[in-house]
Amino acid sequence: MSPTSEITDPKVLIVVGTRPEAIKMVPVILAFAQSSRITPIVISTGQHAELVRRVLRPFGLAPDIELNATRPGMSLNNLFSSVMSSLENYVATNFGEPPADSAAAASSGYPVTTFVHGDTSSAAAAALASFHLRIPVVHVEAGLRTSDTLSPFPEELNRQLISRIAAFHAAPTHKNRENLIHEGVELSRILVTGNTAIDALQLAVELDQPFDVPELAVLDTMSPNSRIIVVTAHRRENWGPGIERISKAVSRLAIAYPHDRFVVPLHPNPAVSSVFRTMLEQHENVLLVPSLDYLPFARLLKRAHIILTDSGGVQEEAPALGTPVLVLRDTTERSEGVKAGTVELVGTTVDRIVARTSMLLEDDILYRRRATQGNPYGDGHAAKRIVQACEFIAFGTEEPEQFGTIFDRSAVLRAGGYGAAPVVAAQPEMESLDDVAFG
Repeated sequence: MSPTSEITDPKVLIVVGTRPEAIKMVPVILAFAQSSRITPIVISTGQHAELVRRVLRPFGLAPDIELNATRPGMSLNNLFSSVMSSLENYVATNFGEPPADSAAAASSGYPVTTFVHGDTSSAAAAALASFHLRIPVVHVEAGLRTSDTLSPFPEELNRQLISRIAAFHAAPTHKNRENLIHEGVELSRILVTGNTAIDALQLAVELDQPFDVPELAVLDTMSPNSRIIVVTAHRRENWGPGIERISKAVSRLAIAYPHDRFVVPLHPNPAVSSVFRTMLEQHENVLLVPSLDYLPFARLLKRAHIILTDSGGVQEEAPALGTPVLVLRDTTERSEGVKAGTVELVGTTVDRIVARTSMLLEDDILYRRRATQGNPYGDGHAAKRIVQACEFIAFGTEEPEQFGTIFDRSAVLRAGGYGAAPVVAAQPEMESLDDVAFG
């Protein structure tokens, strides 16, 4: 963005393709809508067109533009190229050719920034198209890494690509900032904001949206002390054998804990949903329900006792509600939760899933410790910091304060020879953080 004297009514493009992107960008869109200085233009690529509309609608929002750039069954390459060309056509039609420099762009009404979120192919394509169009890119949820470009696929490479393109990085945590610095991103272009997912979750819980599927009506008649275990699994790397093992583990748990209720929102992909139905529909205490809209799902997270998931966002959201998370993956780019003890990596081995879930169900001390850990991912003010940062860059207004502390306690302890685990009272019933992360 350019200095204030050269900007009149600056416009920013906020590109969303998938339902998770829309959820996490809702607070940013709302924060910009409340700004008197910057005008947001919300662009839906069409990857999850109807789901994006359903996410935005309860907050009084809708896409300003729908590119309709995708269709079911498209390959990743075709999706990528279609989003790029569609965004280019939209910009050319509505704003003309790219100005010669940023100052000219700011004074001509040409978009001054494109906001993309996270790691989807839509986000990476929009970022690259914006680079070619000479529109600076802001990356929201920047700096997540597994460092294995095949896990998760294709998300890990997408997020690394966006990081090479972005002019400004809104990193959720200090660990994310550290990842970016290790890759050569200047510290002065990174702001630790917290994650907008926490902002969105707080907004959603306040609305207390009723469950939108009849199968969940029974939850409203259950005692508040009744335990509900929520299971979500859909990531590409778990398709096939991984989903089968997760299903077997849930089946064993449902038999072992007949008085607890297991709720499994089914991903619409038949490769996922058919396996769960085959393995679990015979259990009376397992509720197999259609994929939920975001607001009812937020209510379900609040009601849950434990979450079993391979979702990245749920790893951050559930701890904000005091709900322990078992991650059904072998790696995670969200290592802060592992260190903090709010989440635990359990992979997709049947015995390990059953054992670790059983420990949380039977060990009240361990459960309370996990449930009361502070959430390292945000405090509900990430979107405010992002908009404040943009106004500071563009207009020289007040500089935002970053989220969290300025150093990593665990890193200091490791450097001092105390190992990875925090120096606190002995906790013999809990594995060390190294065991949790790498066991």
